[in-house]
Amino acid sequence: MSTQQFQQRVFPIKGVVQHYTWGGFGFLPRLLADPNPEGKPFAEYWLGAHPNCPSTLADGGRCLDAVLSENPDVLLGAGTHARFGHLPFLLKLLDVRQMLSIQVHPNKQEAAAGFARENAAGIPLKAPHRNYRDDNHKPEIMIALSEFWLLHGFKPEAELRATLRSVPELASLLPLFERGLYQGLYEHVMHLDQGEVDRRLRPLAERIGPLYRRGALDKASPDFWAARALETFPGNGSIDRGLFSIYFFNLLRLSPGEGIFQDAGLPHAYLEGQNVELMANSDNVLRAGLTDKHMDVPELLRLVRFEATQPNILRPAEPPCATYPAPVPEFAIEACRLQAGTVRAASFPTASILVVTEGGGSATDGTDTWALEPATALYAAPGAALQLSATEELQFFTARVPGV
Repeated sequence: MSTQQFQQRVFPIKGVVQHYTWGGFGFLPRLLADPNPEGKPFAEYWLGAHPNCPSTLADGGRCLDAVLSENPDVLLGAGTHARFGHLPFLLKLLDVRQMLSIQVHPNKQEAAAGFARENAAGIPLKAPHRNYRDDNHKPEIMIALSEFWLLHGFKPEAELRATLRSVPELASLLPLFERGLYQGLYEHVMHLDQGEVDRRLRPLAERIGPLYRRGALDKASPDFWAARALETFPGNGSIDRGLFSIYFFNLLRLSPGEGIFQDAGLPHAYLEGQNVELMANSDNVLRAGLTDKHMDVPELLRLVRFEATQPNILRPAEPPCATYPAPVPEFAIEACRLQAGTVRAASFPTASILVVTEGGGSATDGTDTWALEPATALYAAPGAALQLSATEELQFFTARVPGV
């Protein structure tokens, strides 16, 4: 396909599946109509121009990042190209079967400094002990497609005190919290040697493990997720210190359509469910537990925001379409649900990606027409306009660059 053909404003793209071990075996294969004969876990479906795993054009196989770079003022927009130099967001569909690591992301300044520092130290970009794989921050917003459970920031003070009092094995930590609040408490447990972690948490494991195995724990209790973590991360006989965080952080259940924004410095972890996730184009993660991957505790603690978090759950406005606010310049997201028989005009003033998650219909720009079905994804350049028709109830999400 020639560069000239990319003067068109809309074209279908295909994403890239990430087969991380925590992924599910049903949701994404069904969505993508992939029989998955090898039985691989399907964790994430990436749509965007991330240089590590860019989407491709559905009809030509060329990488989206290369195509955008050929005619950026047209395909990205002059403002986006001048400000970011590339498509600044990454859109994902996730299926969380097993708990993800507790993690924190750097802000823009921290990411740039960390990336330069590790480059100067000669650490290869793909080294397992590398913290900063690019120079960008990674704010993110997610919208639940199913019941979705996650950890999200430190509990308010009164709630955390109540938790420490109510969990016998953690009661000895209450004086630490009273003296040093969030920073004193968290730094203490993150710096404990492994023997002390095991000594403190073994009685907890022995109490909640049998309850979990016989189905006696409720998901609304941190005991449920701590017991699941013990099953998921056996640790060769040692106990993952991430169990402390399960009790320290807000435990949230989102219903389908509800969303939440997570900015730099906020500790969080996805626990279970399917969602749409939109983030700045970065892969910078500092881990704090529930993982067998590299953990750099001093760097992690330098980034954490030691403060109470009052979760701001984003609930959709009246249908058919709702925008979820994200206070960053890289991305915005809109969710739409059209009833069968609905025709809706859609305009795209900035670079956008539309992905269908349910239903069927069609889209036309007046010249070309594309079928809309689950996993259909369309890249829309600035100035594009579509007419969308739903032949059955149609759900889709549109990620875009905010006005620039």
